[in-house]
Amino acid sequence: MQARWLFFSLPLAAAALPAQAQDRADDNAVTQAEDAFGFSIGRESLGIYSAGNARGFSPTAAGNVRIDGLYFDPATGLTSTLLDSTGIKVGLSAQGYPFAAPSGIVDHSLRRPGKDRAASIVLNGDSYGSGGTEVAGSLPAGERLALGYGLTLNHVQFPDGTDNWNHGQSLVARWRPARGIEIVPFWSLLNDYDDEAGTYYVPAGRFLPPQPVQDRFEGPSWSDFRYTATNHGVLASLAPAENWLIRLGAFRSVFDQKTSFTNLFSDEQPDGTGRRILIADPPTRSVSLSGELRATHSLDEGPRLHVFHASLRRRDARREFGGEDERDLGPGRIGDRVDIPRPDFTFGELSRTRTGQTTYGIAYNGRWKAVGELGFGISRADYRKTTRLPGAAAAVARSSPWLYNGTAAASLSGSLTVYAGYSRGLEESGTAPPNAANRNAPLPTILTEQKDAGLRLQVTRDIKAIVGLFDLSRPYFGFDSANFYSQVGVTRSRGAEFSVSGKLTPRVDVVAGGVFLRPRVVRDVAALGAIGRRPVGLPDHQVNLNLNWRTPFLEGLQLDLAVLHRGQSPATTDNLVWLPPRARVDLGGRYRFKLSKRDATVRVQMVNLFNKLSFSTAGSGLYASNPGRFVTGYLALDL
Repeated sequence: MQARWLFFSLPLAAAALPAQAQDRADDNAVTQAEDAFGFSIGRESLGIYSAGNARGFSPTAAGNVRIDGLYFDPATGLTSTLLDSTGIKVGLSAQGYPFAAPSGIVDHSLRRPGKDRAASIVLNGDSYGSGGTEVAGSLPAGERLALGYGLTLNHVQFPDGTDNWNHGQSLVARWRPARGIEIVPFWSLLNDYDDEAGTYYVPAGRFLPPQPVQDRFEGPSWSDFRYTATNHGVLASLAPAENWLIRLGAFRSVFDQKTSFTNLFSDEQPDGTGRRILIADPPTRSVSLSGELRATHSLDEGPRLHVFHASLRRRDARREFGGEDERDLGPGRIGDRVDIPRPDFTFGELSRTRTGQTTYGIAYNGRWKAVGELGFGISRADYRKTTRLPGAAAAVARSSPWLYNGTAAASLSGSLTVYAGYSRGLEESGTAPPNAANRNAPLPTILTEQKDAGLRLQVTRDIKAIVGLFDLSRPYFGFDSANFYSQVGVTRSRGAEFSVSGKLTPRVDVVAGGVFLRPRVVRDVAALGAIGRRPVGLPDHQVNLNLNWRTPFLEGLQLDLAVLHRGQSPATTDNLVWLPPRARVDLGGRYRFKLSKRDATVRVQMVNLFNKLSFSTAGSGLYASNPGRFVTGYLALDL
């Protein structure tokens, strides 16, 4: 095996194959997804899981984000012009990833510039009145260097009547100064995101709020949510010798919040009356430095491949919160616009946290052709979080746990593989919701563990099925009797998931998946208040079906269908209010054609075809309205 073979065989080293800039006219999540667990490319996405929800928990909030397989702690998300695709890795799809995480992995694939000059333009819009432009491309600068760029300008009109203007820029370079060396620096800025703060609804009793009027903003026009967001870093790889690969990822992520408001329609009655509460936040800043240095060595024994990893991960994150000023704007009725002069807000002193974590570990992955796969990893995390509240001494939390994971897969036949795994991780818990007494406060870091097992079956040459079982445990946060959001118990989430993907016929692609949960809460003995047996916001099931049909009557025309069904879920910590089951059908199509001899695609989709109105929870007893029926579309042109 040559070092060059190792460099271009990164899946065996548990990292993604370097992605080059791709034509946007080819984007189609249904035909490009490997499974139904979660995938996005360009403006297309599908799957039962997302970056904010996998097996009932958020892998992003937990700190399980990667860029091309390397550790990344985001203070803000990456811009679309930097990304080629994003995949959610759980169960068998995470097999071979060193240092697997209990809540799943969000793996971003960076959009690298190619060796040829290329560009694409995407014009998008929807029936709410949104419109935007994206321009991206690559410019070769010799045999060893290529530059990539991206520009976006958007006006987004949201279903709740708020709207924003935003623009972003990104630059990325791909430099190969010598054989076996690649250096990829990148930079992105989402500049001056300007959006009104939408309304959250807080009922006064054990009932759901009445549906608000679609496309109507109820809050003051000056209650803007404005921020800038920056991500920049470098990916580098070096193959110093045969069967050796050294990779480095170093990243800086900044979320700079200029203004922020929370509009609460509180004490809402069944007739739609209530009180309007406005909470203003002072300017705050979140900065995270993170990265990973990994050395990989492989041994090739013909049908057997052994891959060893040594890893050093580090993050240094700082966050500001608190200091808010609250105003009671008086009684009102749902749907009525409130527009009063902006008051002079008096902000308090900010609270601050600083989190430092160094994790070092070793991992092994072995593959035996037609026999199976074995992997394990062990690491030690040195964790320290310092919290400084106004008028109080600094509080320091320290932890140095051992973290470990193991996976095994066996090929029982040419078409059937069974697998099992275990992982223990140190994860973040996110922040307290907007209606908590300790709103926006960072929650403690927690230890989690997960067991899973399942099988993969090659049903036909073109259809693959995955079925898995999992058992995931982690601390549970909820409201106590003083409306303080803190740990009140432990959640044990047992469930089953499935994925079916591939070509049903030469003209029909399918991606179908589902997850069935049996989550339970075991309350802490010292917890105060009423705490139900089910965790807030977790449905008992979610099923997705996506079909794509290449029509025989018009070359280039494809029609697609997406069906989603989500089960009922508790809406309050005490489980006395539930969100009902929700179904949604999306119908769309795309047409691939030539425009001035260039590849182009027109994409149109009707979302929520039957206009089913529903709510989602932003926390216990805190509701936001989901959009009704709307039409969205774009034109992608490759230059």
